[in-house]
Amino acid sequence: MTDETPRNHDGWDPFPSSRRDRNDAAAKSGGTPQTRSPTYRLAFDDPEFLTREETRGVRLQLELMKPELAFLDAGILSTVVLFGGARIPEPGKDAWAARNETQKKNLEANSKFYDEARRFAQIASKHSATSSGSKEFVIVTGGGPGVMEAGNKGASEVGAPSISLNITLPHEQEPNHFATPELCFNFHYFAIRKMHFLLRAKAMAIFPGGFGTMDELFEALTLIQTKRMQKIPVVLFGEKFWKRVIDFEALAEEGTIAPSDLDLITFAETAEEGWKAIRDFYGF
Repeated sequence: MTDETPRNHDGWDPFPSSRRDRNDAAAKSGGTPQTRSPTYRLAFDDPEFLTREETRGVRLQLELMKPELAFLDAGILSTVVLFGGARIPEPGKDAWAARNETQKKNLEANSKFYDEARRFAQIASKHSATSSGSKEFVIVTGGGPGVMEAGNKGASEVGAPSISLNITLPHEQEPNHFATPELCFNFHYFAIRKMHFLLRAKAMAIFPGGFGTMDELFEALTLIQTKRMQKIPVVLFGEKFWKRVIDFEALAEEGTIAPSDLDLITFAETAEEGWKAIRDFYGF
């Protein structure tokens, strides 16, 4: 058996590999009008075919499968999801997203959460490394700037891997430079990206943010509330911020959520408080 011989999990596969067929087809293409025709391309090696509207279902499957296989290969069993505003700057850095003086003042005041997210990621990643060889409680962020950068940076500073789930957007498309390159992914579909955030999640650390942060927060809370997902710690950093922008108590008073739904949320101010809430939940 040579290196070119295809193998399955038992070490043998009687069929030629798709990779070899693709290379063979590429070597032969262009020789005749027939082989130059787009219809002659192997379906899985035809970008125009794969990006047709009719093949959307296939692309959804591929976006679900590609990161899943990478996580399996890396042996990652569980994650801590870290969300927060992309516009929150590192302390001392320019509030690049500010559009007026009020925003500049508030973004600079909220820059303290950059440091808290960074320290939280350091604490979680140290625990991950010592307790499971960086297989459990691995930090995962949206891969962008701001609080997400702080999460990946904190993990990197203690020599731990971290995950980046980016998405193609008009802005902020490039992942921050602190995420582990082999665990950095790019998505077209928000829905599949959301699934990967929660498929292995054992906790969520949510820092002040905008629509995207709130979208992910309420997605998780809805799944937990309706018991479509196991209960996990959902830690909101910055109680003053969250209670100002979302009146959780009013929802309970109006009867649109149950009073017990308020227990799905834990507030914290510091990295240590946030990690303690997770430790208390799991009892380690």
